[in-house]
Amino acid sequence: MLTALALLAAAPVQAAPSPPREAGDPVPRERTDAPPLKPYKIILVGDSTMAPHSGWASAFCARHVKSSVACLNAGRGGRSTRSYRAEGSWDIALAEARVPGYRETYVLIQFGHNDQSSRPERWTDMTTEFPANLTKMVAEVRAAGAIPVLLTPLTRREFRDGKLRNTLEPWSEEVRKVAAATGAALVDLNRTSAAAVTRMGPETSLELAQEPPTAEERAAAVAGTTLKPRPAPETADAPPANAKAPRGRVTRKFDYTHVGDVGANVFARLVARDLAGVAPNLRSQLLP
Repeated sequence: MLTALALLAAAPVQAAPSPPREAGDPVPRERTDAPPLKPYKIILVGDSTMAPHSGWASAFCARHVKSSVACLNAGRGGRSTRSYRAEGSWDIALAEARVPGYRETYVLIQFGHNDQSSRPERWTDMTTEFPANLTKMVAEVRAAGAIPVLLTPLTRREFRDGKLRNTLEPWSEEVRKVAAATGAALVDLNRTSAAAVTRMGPETSLELAQEPPTAEERAAAVAGTTLKPRPAPETADAPPANAKAPRGRVTRKFDYTHVGDVGANVFARLVARDLAGVAPNLRSQLLP
């Protein structure tokens, strides 16, 4: 009796046969799990010529990467290599670089405009402090497990007697030296943007600004020498019609540094093209 019970317990349990499918019944559908995602990440670190609403990086994220790339524009207006770190923005960028789950994370670094500034919280010495700050950034990005890419600063669009005044070229040369010394990839945006603006000339390059020029500014550009940039207009905050509506504001202005939609698209395209040249693993993720 016990032997019979043991044999019954050891016997495999046969599943009840499925009832025959009647005519008109839905055909069973195969169900599988999606394969694991292996995305990339690009973090863009810099000043207002990269920042949302005034720079090229948001256009880069919107138009030049596939959906398999997490693209974060951490550019902030008025920042230098010194002030970006001092205020804590650099720590935020490094924290983003350490986030796991990405096949590769790239940190694009573009400074120079505000390192050139005379404001006390911004300026750095061009030949000592500026390259030292960039060298430290490169090392810290690598320590975070990410890949640094240095960019030379976007050119300004100031002309004198029909020739572009590229005042950021000496600062760009310092970036090139840091890239060579550290082995970091380099996107020479100053060189390519200066070439593009030179081809456009003083009048056509006015179209790259955030706002249209005055008649006087256009006439000066046509003559070959741009006027000094106007200060940003002062605007008073008006009481919102809806207290629960978004209240953030950005000030758009005409100058020869910041870019509107047209300028952002022109320069974002240059970055995408040249980034593909120095980051082979990203080529399949970048759009022309």
